[in-house]
Amino acid sequence: MSNSMNGTANTSDGCAISYTLHAAPAAGAPRIALIHSLALDRSFWDAVVGELNAHAEVLTYDCRGHGASARRASTYTPELFARDLAELLDHLGWASAHVAGCSMGGCVAQAFAAKYARRTLSAALIDTTAWYGAEAPKQWRERAGTARNKGLSALIEFQTTRWFGDAFRSGNPGIVDALTRIFLANDIDCYQATCEMLGDADLRALAPDIKVPTAVIVGDEDYAATVAMAQWLHQAIPQSSLTILKGGRHLTPVERPKDISAAILELTRSVKQ
Repeated sequence: MSNSMNGTANTSDGCAISYTLHAAPAAGAPRIALIHSLALDRSFWDAVVGELNAHAEVLTYDCRGHGASARRASTYTPELFARDLAELLDHLGWASAHVAGCSMGGCVAQAFAAKYARRTLSAALIDTTAWYGAEAPKQWRERAGTARNKGLSALIEFQTTRWFGDAFRSGNPGIVDALTRIFLANDIDCYQATCEMLGDADLRALAPDIKVPTAVIVGDEDYAATVAMAQWLHQAIPQSSLTILKGGRHLTPVERPKDISAAILELTRSVKQ
């Protein structure tokens, strides 16, 4: 892969955030920060980084409670995760970045783009939503309860069929197995805290505050963060486009890395840094 550097940054509340910085191909290249989905880690973006890194400096990192970052459960919020990203950018000396997030990462990207508007050059909101609905607090707590009572392995079929379409799962068993291993390695307390964060999240009031060019992207088979949820984001965010990927399910950066990379690069070209 790219010429990359691994490091750790400590947040203002003492949480160690593990990251990889994929070096710029040339001086003045765009800077892109990528935020992964629930219960996965920065390797989620490997195929996308492979596409982007010829054109941009790319930051991937493990959100708090995930991967190699500190596993310290507390009350998680999208705003807290957004602050973690802001402090990671401070650590790296990045004044601003193009920000892209998938699923949970898309919720964090929304919070970041609204709360740190001057630091956000563009936003890609992928397979995500501003609000999972009135039943979400109960549903997400039930999912966390299953993990706690029966183990994360009890959720594997549920997760993998949500993540990917049937053809992708059967054609790419290595990718599915790698993500499954990452999922199973999660800390239960942190997983529960993150599920509660997503169940309780209501970012709808922030959407009009996202003023940068924004790409809303969703797979047409995504039943976790639906096309209707993506359409709501597109209608609520002033400078947004909507792309519906035919045959895509919930983790399109893994299923369709070329499409996702092209959309992110298109955003970077539309913005003067």
